[in-house]
Amino acid sequence: MINSEAFVKRLKKVMEYYGESASSFAEKIDVQRSSISHILSGRNKPSLEFVLKTLTAFPEVELYWLMNGKGHFPKQNIIKEEIKTPITPTKSNTETPLKTENIQTSLNLKTDANKTIERIVVFYSDGSFKNYEN
Repeated sequence: MINSEAFVKRLKKVMEYYGESASSFAEKIDVQRSSISHILSGRNKPSLEFVLKTLTAFPEVELYWLMNGKGHFPKQNIIKEEIKTPITPTKSNTETPLKTENIQTSLNLKTDANKTIERIVVFYSDGSFKNYEN
């Protein structure tokens, strides 16, 4: 269960970081000003819609940090050392066949000789994704 007092502190930190008042914050995430007021006062708990709108409008906010204080704010980009060569899809549709060998080589993946990659799903920061199947 979410700790409302701690959530309010984190929400205030986000507002301060972006220099937003309660009114301007509400406008940016497209909710009524009273919603912000009620959450900040502890009267109401944030809805899932409220949290998702916040994450969409302010991409530096991590979900886990906002909800339970674990993680970082602002969001830190962590680049894994294993990925040395970016994979660029050649087609823009969602079902692009990719050569498994190239992916395994690019990502330096170690798999058994009888195993192949079946599917790769790429998630984007705006909530969209692309599915690549072999």
